[in-house]
Amino acid sequence: MRWIRAAGRGLLVLVVVLTGYVASGARADDAATGGRGPLTLATAGDLTGYLGPLLEGWNRTHPDERVTLVELPDSADETRAQMAIDLRGDQRGRFDVLNIDVNWTSEFAAAGWIRPLPRDRFPLGAFLPPVVDTATYDGRLYAVPYVTNAGLLLYRADVLEREGLDPPRTWAELEEMAGTVAPKYGLDGYAGQFLPYEGLTVNAAEAVYSAGGTILGGEGERVTVDSAAAREGIGFLARGVREGWIPEEALTYKEEESKQAFQSGRLLFLRNWPYAYVGASAEGSPVAGRIGAVPLPGPDGPGTSVLGGSNLAVSSHARHPDSAARLIAYLTSESVQRQVLTRGALPPVRADLYEDPELVRRFPYLPTLRESVLTAAPRPKSARYDQVSLVVQAVVHDALTGRHTPEAAVRRLARELDAITR
Repeated sequence: MRWIRAAGRGLLVLVVVLTGYVASGARADDAATGGRGPLTLATAGDLTGYLGPLLEGWNRTHPDERVTLVELPDSADETRAQMAIDLRGDQRGRFDVLNIDVNWTSEFAAAGWIRPLPRDRFPLGAFLPPVVDTATYDGRLYAVPYVTNAGLLLYRADVLEREGLDPPRTWAELEEMAGTVAPKYGLDGYAGQFLPYEGLTVNAAEAVYSAGGTILGGEGERVTVDSAAAREGIGFLARGVREGWIPEEALTYKEEESKQAFQSGRLLFLRNWPYAYVGASAEGSPVAGRIGAVPLPGPDGPGTSVLGGSNLAVSSHARHPDSAARLIAYLTSESVQRQVLTRGALPPVRADLYEDPELVRRFPYLPTLRESVLTAAPRPKSARYDQVSLVVQAVVHDALTGRHTPEAAVRRLARELDAITR
């Protein structure tokens, strides 16, 4: 059994592999077993080795519903593409249970690839409230939250303490410290994930949301990005590159590159997921014991993070839907969610874990993360999310590199998104 390890996306995909399977036989098998039977989980993304022991526990207590693992590519884009190809056909493909990135839920539900789920079968009331919204489409539950995530502002606590400064709460404070304090210590000021990929969509959405704007309305049928708030948010990022407190090198950063820049002691401030805090605090890190984390700043106070993470869904062609639902309930139980955090350093969806004194001592960023998740917002919901994200990435990157003014970028965004949503 081999695991893929990749940083910060909170994405894994659960897949059923069907060896020697005949579709008509599966229907007969369902009738005989009540929809229960063996499952094979294939994973792609950022596994840290924690899931194997969890599945061993399941297999010991569910011998007739054993789970084995198969890998999909490490790239989220490739994973999504392979899943889409497999799920599009009328006949049941390989996939039964899918742990999809939260922003794929609407797309997969609208396409009919995943089935609605009964709310009363899962402990939704025990979850942090915003995460449940990422699992719904058109008023129905199509997935169950498994891992959540929210962006945090990591900072060099030792540098700010030496300057007698509190961590920034507003964009103006961040700009001032990134532009004046960082150079005094030979540091770059601020970075996020600004390479044109999904991470840039997240960073751009957070800037727009923090300024009070939106990108799409409803279930993605209305374009709402042409606003003063969107111009302010994109302008904040573009100004950082133009004035130099965001280094040009940050235009090449994804999660891991930006984490390494901060962890190696080259950055004063970093926007990233909580896993970056864990890595920078680990034994042997050059900045261990010298960092802190606060909510992302906004124009006038704390800003708005985008919700990350993944949701568990069941394929419309699932061979053993009852086993699939039982496995989802197991993976979202309190004891397993605790291990998602302690073994995998991934943010759980269970609200009570964020207030557990033992866990807070071990993961001191949990109260800040809880605050960020509770005020976070999902990425734009759309049945064509992949196209929406590509447009946001391309247009915002042009603004960051100076090819467009923020005003022109927002106008272009509105035009291109309107063409997609019609």
